[in-house]
Amino acid sequence: MATASQPHCQHELDLCGLDCPLPILRTKQALRDMAVGERVRVHATDPHAVIDFQGFCDTTSHILISKTQDQAVYTFCIEKGP
Repeated sequence: MATASQPHCQHELDLCGLDCPLPILRTKQALRDMAVGERVRVHATDPHAVIDFQGFCDTTSHILISKTQDQAVYTFCIEKGP
């Protein structure tokens, strides 16, 4: 069940261990196959992912719903835009 810190996401990507630009590229691939309004939860360990995912959502129609950090793992929930 989704909570305020973990919104409901239909898809999940474990991109831990991948360095820039792979987390963004794999997420872009996943978003292409999703319907508008669907969400993907992305787990990454690359510290640059925080800046990369924010910038990605700022320059596309996708929405960064949440971002959290638990030790070295960053988790993002992204909603596919139109």
